[in-house]
Amino acid sequence: MFVSFFPRPRLFFASFILWSLFCILLWYGLAKGLGPSLSLGGFFGYGYPAVLGPEAEEAARAAAAEAASSAGGFWFYQYFLAVIGVFVGGWMWFSPHTWARWSVAGSALILFVNWFLVQLDVMINEWFGTFYDMVQTALGTPNAVEASDFYWQIAAFLRIALVYVFFGTLFRFFVSHFIFRWRTAMNAHYMAQWQKLRHIEGAAQRVQEDTMRFASITESLGISLLDSLMTLIAFLPLLWGLSANVKELPIIGEVSQGLVFVAILWSVLGTALVAVAGIRLPGLEFRNQRVEAAYRKELVYGEDHADRAKPPTVRELFDNVRRNYFRLYLNYMYFNLVRIFYLQIGNLVPYIALGPSIVGGAITLGVMQQIIRAFSRVEGSFQYLVNSWTTIVELMSIYKRLKAFEATLKGEPLPDIDRHYMEREQTGMRPEDQPVA
Repeated sequence: MFVSFFPRPRLFFASFILWSLFCILLWYGLAKGLGPSLSLGGFFGYGYPAVLGPEAEEAARAAAAEAASSAGGFWFYQYFLAVIGVFVGGWMWFSPHTWARWSVAGSALILFVNWFLVQLDVMINEWFGTFYDMVQTALGTPNAVEASDFYWQIAAFLRIALVYVFFGTLFRFFVSHFIFRWRTAMNAHYMAQWQKLRHIEGAAQRVQEDTMRFASITESLGISLLDSLMTLIAFLPLLWGLSANVKELPIIGEVSQGLVFVAILWSVLGTALVAVAGIRLPGLEFRNQRVEAAYRKELVYGEDHADRAKPPTVRELFDNVRRNYFRLYLNYMYFNLVRIFYLQIGNLVPYIALGPSIVGGAITLGVMQQIIRAFSRVEGSFQYLVNSWTTIVELMSIYKRLKAFEATLKGEPLPDIDRHYMEREQTGMRPEDQPVA
């Protein structure tokens, strides 16, 4: 599943994690301060402003601070591209691979563009603060806000949103091609050794359907995981800063940076609850694919052989399907009960946490909108497992089936259920002679 597309997968992903940690530490420890000396932003209108003297006016200081922030952001993107280039170039040289341009360079591009989209989301969050403060002023004091200022703020949002939509659409287009290349690599890898694999139950379905589903599910889960991590990196410091406006929490009382801890604790609680509620689902999904495959295969045999797919056999196989689905429905019932109840209560958590600050008038409408939006982003990132559990369950069932291919190619013993089907095919035993339990 991985070796067909990525060069030396275990080492590749381990090195990516270590390189990422090293680059983060290097940025905050040294590289961030080298921007005025090394940045190329001056050639593109993002140069660092000159240091102002103590006599500078407040407006000039504000303009310089904004220019320095823009220059710092531009320098970060240069640094980001440089460290990505080193990683990609290093792997291209260290471990050449047929699919390296897609797996290594493509993964790097996905990482970079995803970070860019998250930063646009941060800009939208800042816009919410400015816009809703303007709305509060306009509603509280008639004619205090010029109509032109109001519409310019809407235009500012549209500029950010249009860029987000454009790059987000291209990003999804590229990711779809990336995932199909991964499926192509898996398909070529398995078909090259088809003679070793053809005796495994449902081999054709695994090569055609399971590789397709594995690739598509990996796309959705992988991008969601990457987006959650990037969002957490971007929004957690933002929520930390905004939490300074909230001095008090209900019941607890005065606490510093309380919103960050509320988001983390609530997310950890929800993840634990959902994990416990859905602990049996992976095994049931896996078995569901097995009983469906056994039923389907007997019907296929019945098309060519009159002594196959007889009513008693078909009835027994379909009973296996029915029993497993009923177990699955029951488990999904209490899983969804826990999950949906938790998510609905979660919509109220930031408002409850902000209750004393709202009632006491300690924050403005704009700040409240910024806090709630940042809180939901941080909470959503921590709730990755909660939001993706059903998809993860499906991926785990596919992974277990494809592992039989991996075991065969490596000369390892098959799982018990795969040995059962393989022995049945080799001995020619029919389901009525060796029924599927």
